[in-house]
Amino acid sequence: MRRSIFYSLLSLATIATTYAAPTAEPKDDDDFEDKVSDTIFNGQTVPPMIELGTDLEEKTKTGHWLVEFFSPQCPHCMQFKPTWQTLYEFYYTTKPLITKQDNDDDTLNSFTRYYDFKFAKVNCLAFRDACVDHEINNYPSILQIEDGKEIKRMKGVQDLEVLSGWVEEILETIRPGLRVKGGIKLPQVGANSVETTPDTKDKAEEKGAEAAKQSSKSAVAEATLSKASNPTAAKATPTANPSGVSLSLTPETFQDMVTNTNEPWFIKFYAPWCHHCQAMAPNWLQMAREMKGKLNIGEVNCEAEKHLCKDAGVKGYPSLLFFRGGERIEYHGMRGLGDLIDYAKNAVAISSGVADVNLAEFKKLEEDNEVIFVYFYDHATTSEDFQALERLTLSLVGKARLVKTNDAAMFERFKVSTWPRLVVSRDTKPTYYTPISPKDMRDVKKVLTWMKSVWLPIVPELKTDNARQIMDGKLVVLAILNRDRKDDFATGRRELKNAALEWIDKEEQMFQLERQELRDAKQLRIEEAEDKNDQRALRAAKQIHVDMNQVERRQVGFAWVDGIFWERWIRTTFGIDVKDGEKVVINDEDNHRYWDNTISGEPIRPSRASILETITKVTKNQSTISPKYTHGAFKSFFLGIQNFFTGHPIIAVGMVIGLIVAGSMVTKRGRRGGYFQVGEKDGLLGGNGLGKTD
Repeated sequence: MRRSIFYSLLSLATIATTYAAPTAEPKDDDDFEDKVSDTIFNGQTVPPMIELGTDLEEKTKTGHWLVEFFSPQCPHCMQFKPTWQTLYEFYYTTKPLITKQDNDDDTLNSFTRYYDFKFAKVNCLAFRDACVDHEINNYPSILQIEDGKEIKRMKGVQDLEVLSGWVEEILETIRPGLRVKGGIKLPQVGANSVETTPDTKDKAEEKGAEAAKQSSKSAVAEATLSKASNPTAAKATPTANPSGVSLSLTPETFQDMVTNTNEPWFIKFYAPWCHHCQAMAPNWLQMAREMKGKLNIGEVNCEAEKHLCKDAGVKGYPSLLFFRGGERIEYHGMRGLGDLIDYAKNAVAISSGVADVNLAEFKKLEEDNEVIFVYFYDHATTSEDFQALERLTLSLVGKARLVKTNDAAMFERFKVSTWPRLVVSRDTKPTYYTPISPKDMRDVKKVLTWMKSVWLPIVPELKTDNARQIMDGKLVVLAILNRDRKDDFATGRRELKNAALEWIDKEEQMFQLERQELRDAKQLRIEEAEDKNDQRALRAAKQIHVDMNQVERRQVGFAWVDGIFWERWIRTTFGIDVKDGEKVVINDEDNHRYWDNTISGEPIRPSRASILETITKVTKNQSTISPKYTHGAFKSFFLGIQNFFTGHPIIAVGMVIGLIVAGSMVTKRGRRGGYFQVGEKDGLLGGNGLGKTD
């Protein structure tokens, strides 16, 4: 009995122990790496990186992929592993500014969804065939795959900066103009956070509006205290764009924050249904972030605020206007992120007032600015003169820099001896505003007209907003360059600029020579009249005015164009594909013709010698190189006749007279019956006329 009870208790203990003991999971001997769990970066959950194997071809046949091929037994792969993981986590959590309507539970990260871009890795020890199929001979190897096709590969361990630069290039090709120029802020390898952007647009706008109100209140308080102690003290200026967002403006906030202040604002007027507005929206929001603490950014929904948009003179969507107090100017440039940021930065520099510089500061400005207007003044320059100068600044936003100086070293460099004086420095070459009286210098409209004629660089980039100014009324040496080939791109621009500067020097020498010849001719007539004691001829000779504007001179300009961005226009207009190499054409827009070959028949290359040799031949009255036309053969024929008559008027008149005489002679012979007559039985189409007779 006791024994049976003992065995019963033992059995119950065994059963209890069995149920209480944890069950050990079997270990998979085929795993070459430890199981990877989710990680956290910038407070967001990051799932394990995609691991590809036999499904490599199937997975990567659509979208953009960056795939690492590695071996767990490779020391270099283990060294590179933290860098690759940090790159993946950083970009996975990088996303455009979202709104409250976005679904936080969405399994697709916004970066992946927006760019259709994924990171992945392949274990070549486990999936050897996949690596052999892609000819992987080095570990680690990274392949860029787009829609199933290999685009580029890197071998060996790479720095985070190099890899990020590669990713940025890929993203720029996917959605051009959205990436920040100059790169982005990267985390340290192995870090789990880095500075990012606001969470949502709505929250950011709320923070921005609140910060703006608080800043305005503090500014008023400071101004009140300051006024009590010092009546002449300036009003404190609130910090611009404190939250780095684009504020939605209503008629009330627009008047309070824009119209009734001197604060600069860059404002977008849009309609929700406008496709161009929708496409530009991510760039506008990113630009607002970049301008945090620098420039106020706003937007107006013209569907909701129709009267405000009408008062602002908005005629199309989107319209981008820069405001400063009661003045405004419209932005007509391109809408890429880099273009918007460049314009905004230039607006900040202009809006801060006309900077006073010395020679050292001016040389530093020349390193970053191709065109700089310099206003020279002295102690006698009046406040009225400076007020007229300040009125010019708004029109120069996005065009050129404007500075002022009373530095003696600057006077010496530019050979200025009268004040005030206005000079533009383009690629270090000065051009002077000829009117020098104080009254003329205060004529803002007249000064601005001159500025517009010289505010392009010597070798500008051809864009939609400056194409007419560059191309019309002159021959233009247009270099078609490829930004992707960085070395060739830099060399091409340098050679084009050298050719332009040399041509300008040559033209200046010819100008001086022609003017001297006219002066010598005038002096010769004066001396001849004096020798003959002919007072009438002497007075006439002295009244001769040497006007160089009456001397016909072929204007030549220089520019370059992005051959990839404008590929279609270049191919249809000039029949050139920049992928075959950089080329140069000499374009005559007024006559719809161009030259793309040298005198030897070779394509014009972006080299100083090739450009100068060809342009010398083209600008002669009788060009030794035949042009091509940008129209069809029929119109090209008549344009060719027109250009011949224009270039050879005497020969053309002789040909016309000859045609008239020949026509009259033919008419006389016809009246005498010397030709067959239409309408007779055996005439033009009859059997015994010109046809065969059996």
